[in-house]
Amino acid sequence: MKKIFLLIVLTLGVSFTWSQRNQTIAYIDMEYILENVPEYLEAQNTLNAKIVKWRKKLDDQARHIEVLKTDLANEKAILTKDLIEEKEEEISIKQIELRRLESLYFGPKGDMFAIRKELVKPIQDQIYNAIQSISKRKKYDFVFDKSSDLVILYSNKKYDISDLILATIDRTRLVDEKNKKRNKKRVAPKKELTSEQQEIITKREDTKAAKIADSKAKKIAALEVKKKLIAEKRERLLKQREEKRKLLRDKKEALRKKKDQQIKDKNNNN
Repeated sequence: MKKIFLLIVLTLGVSFTWSQRNQTIAYIDMEYILENVPEYLEAQNTLNAKIVKWRKKLDDQARHIEVLKTDLANEKAILTKDLIEEKEEEISIKQIELRRLESLYFGPKGDMFAIRKELVKPIQDQIYNAIQSISKRKKYDFVFDKSSDLVILYSNKKYDISDLILATIDRTRLVDEKNKKRNKKRVAPKKELTSEQQEIITKREDTKAAKIADSKAKKIAALEVKKKLIAEKRERLLKQREEKRKLLRDKKEALRKKKDQQIKDKNNNN
């Protein structure tokens, strides 16, 4: 009801103003424009590929958490209180990590919005600059977006300037490409170096490459040490868990034997 009321007020306001002065109104279809800008489609495909990758990672982690929950439910009867708490803590940590990743990828300040802004904003700027240029040149008073939430009950195709916007973007692109080619041609050719100069440059490059290689080697060595420590820690944890499981199995077996002996003794007494 509010939308209808606002539409009536807008219509009456425009009609009244129209009687005071002839106004020029145009509209665009933003969805149509974006679908016909190659850079936008390429940016969207890049973003979609990243979203698919992120979704897969989140789904894999969610499935892993469900497996841990199922395993805990199945083994809970034979586990000690400490082991149950340990497994519950592990599940809780993984759930926190899953929520952190979801926020990192799709949160208000996440990667998806940052990448979308980085990829799409330059294209949106091109479109808005083209709208501003055309509106000033043709003296439009209003330019509406047909694909937005604005209710348009009827639109005459002759007032659609979407193709004009695309043509302006294409022309701007061609001008930019020509300027790049022109600037490239203006770059002065490099002077021929003497053998001594070339030898000095080669030595500098060799020294730089050696430093980079040495730095990489140190990083790789540090990483290997870190991996080894993590592996050893994991091995210790696995060994401790296996020992606990063995104790549980032995305890369970002892209880079973004790129960069997009690039954046997009872039968003998009878």
